[in-house]
Amino acid sequence: MIVRYLLLISLCFIHCAGAQKHITQIPDTLKGRDFDYLFDRIEDSISEGQRTIYLLTFLIKAKSEKNWEELSNAYKNYVHYAPDRLKLVYADSMVLAAKKSNDDEIIGSAYLSKGIAYYGQKRLKEAMDIYLIADQYVKKTGDNYLIYKTRYHIAQIKYYLGFYEEAIEIFKDCLNYFKRGNVRAYLNSLHSLGVCYNMVGNHGLCTSVNETGIAEGIRTGNFDMEPYFTHSEGVNQFMIHNYPIAIKKIQSSLSGIRKNKDFANETVGYFYIGKSYWELGEKGKAVAFFKKVDRAYTERDYCRPDIREAYEFLISYYKEKKMASTHLFYVERLLEVDKKLHLTYAYLQGKIRKEYDTQELVQDQKKLKRSLDLRKYNDLIAFSLTGTMFIFVTFVIVRFFKNKKEARLKYEELLQKIKDSEKAKENKTEETDFPISRDSEAAVMQSLQKFEKSRKFLEKDLKLAKLAVYCGTNTKYLSQIIARHRNKKFNEYINDLKIQNIAQRIRNEKHLRNYTNEALAEEAGFSSTRRFVNAFLNSAKITPKYFIEELQKEAAGE
Repeated sequence: MIVRYLLLISLCFIHCAGAQKHITQIPDTLKGRDFDYLFDRIEDSISEGQRTIYLLTFLIKAKSEKNWEELSNAYKNYVHYAPDRLKLVYADSMVLAAKKSNDDEIIGSAYLSKGIAYYGQKRLKEAMDIYLIADQYVKKTGDNYLIYKTRYHIAQIKYYLGFYEEAIEIFKDCLNYFKRGNVRAYLNSLHSLGVCYNMVGNHGLCTSVNETGIAEGIRTGNFDMEPYFTHSEGVNQFMIHNYPIAIKKIQSSLSGIRKNKDFANETVGYFYIGKSYWELGEKGKAVAFFKKVDRAYTERDYCRPDIREAYEFLISYYKEKKMASTHLFYVERLLEVDKKLHLTYAYLQGKIRKEYDTQELVQDQKKLKRSLDLRKYNDLIAFSLTGTMFIFVTFVIVRFFKNKKEARLKYEELLQKIKDSEKAKENKTEETDFPISRDSEAAVMQSLQKFEKSRKFLEKDLKLAKLAVYCGTNTKYLSQIIARHRNKKFNEYINDLKIQNIAQRIRNEKHLRNYTNEALAEEAGFSSTRRFVNAFLNSAKITPKYFIEELQKEAAGE
């Protein structure tokens, strides 16, 4: 922070010195011009040299007149056109000038622009903090445009942190407001809404929004957002397994996105092109695109929890190729990426189960290093099994059989749950302070039992509110009844029902044992393979793979 303010003071000094140095070089025709004229020239300048003159003239004029609003705007101009390393320094100057105006609208607008500068560098935590400060000021102004603009940017952070439902509601509000008179803001809101629909699995609505966005752009003559709607639809097509279409759409969108120097969406595009090729079995092509995701990280320090999976594919690829050095390189890179993601996406990290958890990666890293060291020093390979080694090996063997025994016990527990599922007894614990009448409670329980028997829990992404409507009660009472009679929170309750059902089906329907985890996830009513595997592990304490293997052993008489 001290370094930033020292740099800020230095820049102010440079501007003052620069003003004295260049004042005679500013054309006389500009001396009587107002701020609107200068701003238009800044926007319309063809060359960097021309823009520099107009930027400096705007700044000098605002300073000499002690016009704090325009001085704040002068620094905002610099924030827009300055290189990334200086944007936040100018943003501090912008906020300082705005505060001197004592005007909530000017201060709120300055904070909003500072937040956007942070967001442009994908420093999302800092951006969110600044947006919330901006929100406190703009709420006092009655300026609806500024209020909705701030809400839009807050919704963007919510989207990146994984709060998709909350973001959707805000984007809908922004859409209704901006539709009345701001075409670009309307199209931006429309695009963001479509992306959120994709993330919650509503692919039909996503396509509809993308088509509307392209049509509205054509109708209004605003084509800047067309590549983004095409890009969004490409990702959407990937989600519904139309991989060739996904590749074609995303590739066609990238030139427009590169033109805007939007490295973030460009990187996301590379990831989904790579993943599409991977699903099509063209792993060599996929790896080339995953390496572009890695380049965005090394050159831009950019990664997101969803595209971190590129490293998992790279690890898998080089492990399969037995290229230990490259395998190790990407294991260590993923460990590094995960540390940074944990800081930025703390909220989202708890929602995503990674195929390679940190402990597994660390162990993999150690094994690979050990393997490479042994290759380099072949003369050290031949060693005798000393007492220490014997103890170590004994420990490993004991540990192996202990883990195997524990897994077997978990498997037997799951089988017992399946056998007893129809005989499960409800918890009849008396609670004198339970806030629901016995009649109401009994009615809800009857609906809940009907819900379980009809297997309506297989619906993907079932919400508590929807189940509450089905049971004829509200979400608060339903949560309390589930906790009282099933001893679980809502999500755990639904996931356990799904896992018990699919486990029972796998046991009784032998053809399901040949299904992939992706296919089993679909059968079980989960919206993604990861959620299914994670839920199975949480509920049964063993993986679906282990469960199926044990069933097959029993079937073979082992």
